[in-house]
Amino acid sequence: MKLDVLAIGAHPDDVELGCSGTLINEVKKGKKVGIVDLTQGELGSRGTIEARYQEAADAAKIMGVQVRENLKMRDGFFKNDEAHQLQLIQILRKYQPDVVIGNVLDDRHPDHGRAGHLIYDSCFLAGLKQIQTKDDNGENQDKWRPRYFLQYIQDRFYEPDFIIDVSDVWMQRLEAVKAFKTQFLASKDDGEQTYISSPEFFDAITSRARLLGKRIGVQFAEGFISSKNIGIKSLDALILQET
Repeated sequence: MKLDVLAIGAHPDDVELGCSGTLINEVKKGKKVGIVDLTQGELGSRGTIEARYQEAADAAKIMGVQVRENLKMRDGFFKNDEAHQLQLIQILRKYQPDVVIGNVLDDRHPDHGRAGHLIYDSCFLAGLKQIQTKDDNGENQDKWRPRYFLQYIQDRFYEPDFIIDVSDVWMQRLEAVKAFKTQFLASKDDGEQTYISSPEFFDAITSRARLLGKRIGVQFAEGFISSKNIGIKSLDALILQET
């Protein structure tokens, strides 16, 4: 299946936190959208691998994405090296996305930044025909380079290169995040309280979306960084704010 958009996260729930509103928008437009989680999130203080898989499946269903895979890289210890690049190149060539959305290149969690660089490098290398990979049937894959690699903003705030209105799908976005019941809005009775399980963390998600929304005159929005200039076909793509 060729995808229009492929979102990649170091951990299950990274994509939901960073760009799920944008993915839902694209799904509603009839685009083919997929998610790849690099790790199983096995180093998380809460939840089990099995629970994370179920939560990821539940979130994918809420968002309406066509496919979700987990590459089972080692949480906390995967590297941006040849072996991991080849693993991700195989996925990029398998789904041939026009746009890849992934982790930012530097963040509070070192896995996020390392994943960002791994995705960035793999997107470029996937376009080199001399790098050979095989598909699930053992057949040689064609080269493929996504047109854009966009980075979603997670813990640390960065000035976005562009902002997408997600107001119409905000409640659906929140439900996708809440699907990770072991991770967010979890009580102390359910296990150790963590940085992301507190109500304050969840409030911060909404606050940032409101902040970015205010920047473009809408209620809720998501921000993105791009290493290359973004082109638009016409001024109709602009959100016209009141001055």
